[in-house]
Formats: sequence, structure tokens, C-alpha cells
Amino acid sequence: MLSVKNNSHQWINIVKPTLKDVAVLKKKFKFHKLDLEDCLQGSQRPKIDEYESYLFIILQFPLYNKRHRRFETEQLNIFIGQNYLITIHDDNLPIIKKIFEKCKRAPKTREQFFGHSTGYLLYELIKALFEATFPITDKIEKSLKRIESDIFEATHPKDQLFNIMLIKKNIISLRKIMLPQRSVVAALEHKQKRFLPEHLVIYFDDIVDKIEKIWGILETQKEVIESLEDTNESLLSHNINSTMKTLTVFSAIMLPLTFLTGLFGMNVKLPFVQAMEKIDHFYMISIIMLTLIVVMFSVFKWKKWL
Repeated sequence: MLSVKNNSHQWINIVKPTLKDVAVLKKKFKFHKLDLEDCLQGSQRPKIDEYESYLFIILQFPLYNKRHRRFETEQLNIFIGQNYLITIHDDNLPIIKKIFEKCKRAPKTREQFFGHSTGYLLYELIKALFEATFPITDKIEKSLKRIESDIFEATHPKDQLFNIMLIKKNIISLRKIMLPQRSVVAALEHKQKRFLPEHLVIYFDDIVDKIEKIWGILETQKEVIESLEDTNESLLSHNINSTMKTLTVFSAIMLPLTFLTGLFGMNVKLPFVQAMEKIDHFYMISIIMLTLIVVMFSVFKWKKWL
């Protein structure tokens, strides 16, 4: 449990909370036991609970798992009162740690982030966390452009189904994380003025705008990845059809040739063989087969089947 103070305001940052930390908070700040239980559980839905002396806020932010190539959810628990701000998390939010260390080392930075209230510090933290989502959407945008380029590769188009499904899953995960945050942050604009002074309304409105912008980007990326998925499937189907067309033409050409070889390969006397005893049968059959190939190939070309 680490803390930093600026005048009468205090920021307590708790990383990986223990039962001992919870007991200290309960004794010192008289927080509701259900709120403290939520802090020990990392799977709560985002919400904002209002009490007489404090607000309890749960927010969630995306955390990229490089090993499994997917986004996971990191929970941030916040208690805010008139002169204190308490953040509780599992140390997977480096921005919180970075801002905390800056405030601890430099008085000017501390004054900048605290402003004149803990509400302004809350605004700075939430703003920084949501701004960190924009680089994530930028990476997804680059991946979409790379997939588009590979799909429409003129010489060697690639099957991008796996990459498309991976990005689609990540976009869905981000949307699931961002959706409930919109209502929670919007509710902060109208909560108790004791904790969030009226002049901060415009600041939290700025955060709402950022969330809406992120949501709009994800909406666009969702439409793009769905279009790329349809295009990829269409191109795959076209390639399969082209392959089947080639094989069908090849089979059609081979059919009469197979008939001829089977006919002349029968172990019986054919009625017209004796009349052509002076002709070399091998060359005769070869000429007939070659003629059939040329004729059928010409017909397929004329019909524009090739």
C-alpha cells in the first residue's frame, strides 16, 4: 500500500490487494464490505456506487496477452472521497504506476495531476488510461491494411482466414470491454458534487468523447473486418471454382481418350481391325486421340470455357 500527498489530498495506490489491505481500508475509511469484496475479485462488471461519504467505481481496460494473441480485461477499483483517492489493481496497468511515480518524485507534477481536488486526479488517471487504447486501435488498423494487401495480392493471393478470425475476435473483445465503460463514465458527470466539483463536468465530458471516438473506430473496424472476411471467402470460392473448372475440362478431354484405349485394349477381335491390317494401329490410334484433343480443346475455347 503506497501513498502520495498533495496538501490535504491523498492518493493511495494498492497493487495486488490482500486481506490485510482490505482490513486496513475497512477500519480507516469505513467502506462497505461488499465493495471491499469486489476489490478482491477480478471479474466484476463496471459500475459506480454512490454512498454518503464516497464513490466506489469499477472500470475495466484492455490488456493484450502476447502469448495467446488476445485481449484480456484488467479491472481498476476506485474509491474517491473529498480528500482521498484510492486505486486498487493487479499491477497490469503500467500507466497508473507511471503517473504515481511521477507524482511521488516531482512536486510540480503532483500539483499538476492533483489540481485542486481528488476529482481532477481521477480525471487525469481515467483520461490517460483511455488514451492508451488509441495505440491499440492503431495496431488493429495496420493489421487490417496488411490483410487487405495480402488478400488482393495480384500474383500470390493468400488465404487470410486465420488472421481475419483472430482480429475479429480481438475487435469483439475490445467492444465488450468498452461498451459498459460508456455508461459508467457518463454517469460521473452527474454524480455528487462533493467528490466531483461542477467545473469538472466538462473534463469528464471530454473522456466520454474519447470513449465515443474509440467506439466509433471499433465500429468501423468491425465493418471492415467483416467485409474482408466476405471478400476472402469469395476469392477462395472463386479459386476453388477455377480449379474445379480446369479439372472438369481435363476430365472431359480424357473421357473419349479413355474410351478409345479401352476399346482397342479389349481382348477380342474387332470387326474393323482386319480391314486395317496394313496400317500401324499404334500410330492410327495416336492420331485419332490427338485429333480428338485438338477438336475438344478448340470447342472449349470457342465456348469460352477455358
